[in-house]
Amino acid sequence: MRIRRTLVLAIFALPVISLPAVAGCGLSHVDHLVSYDASGIWNPSLYRGIVGGLTIAQVGGALWEGSESRFGKTMWQGIDSEIIGDVAAEAGKYIFTRARPNPQDDPCLWFQGGSNHSFPSGEASVAAALVTPYVIEYAQDNPAAYALLLLPLYVGVGRIKNQSHWQTDVLAGWAVGGLSGWYAHSRDTPILIEILPHGFAIGLKTQF
Repeated sequence: MRIRRTLVLAIFALPVISLPAVAGCGLSHVDHLVSYDASGIWNPSLYRGIVGGLTIAQVGGALWEGSESRFGKTMWQGIDSEIIGDVAAEAGKYIFTRARPNPQDDPCLWFQGGSNHSFPSGEASVAAALVTPYVIEYAQDNPAAYALLLLPLYVGVGRIKNQSHWQTDVLAGWAVGGLSGWYAHSRDTPILIEILPHGFAIGLKTQF
């Protein structure tokens, strides 16, 4: 268990180490515009729909299963993780107020104020937060669970191709989401289970 947590934490935490240099544009060579593409699989409605659908399925599954089974507990941890990742990413946007690639072609425009909310990528954060608890919980038993990491990869690349985020925005989003998932999974009792009535812990399937 500790090895799984450490591995996933390392994967997502690496971008955080470089954030001070990025903020000073020391790694500005990492950020560059790519050709705009919002067609086919890069249509924002598609990847947003996938993440939204999985989120709805997770909430429904958690309510049905409760938190007393392994899978149910992981689903509740996934809900916690998404909430934490989304809130943390939104806070970062208001702190760093970085200008987006479009219409600005300058990755060094930090602390611009106003509605400049490029860093970190909220959608990359939420996608990473969604899958991380499942990867930590199940990957050692079934390495195929690592395939879930393709979801945040897909969403992150989509945000770059849509010219909505710089590469370092996405890297930071993955880090925020991964750390959120690691924290949520590290708790013996999911946060929402502690807050909500006991009925949510036993699940609807038990009640009915």
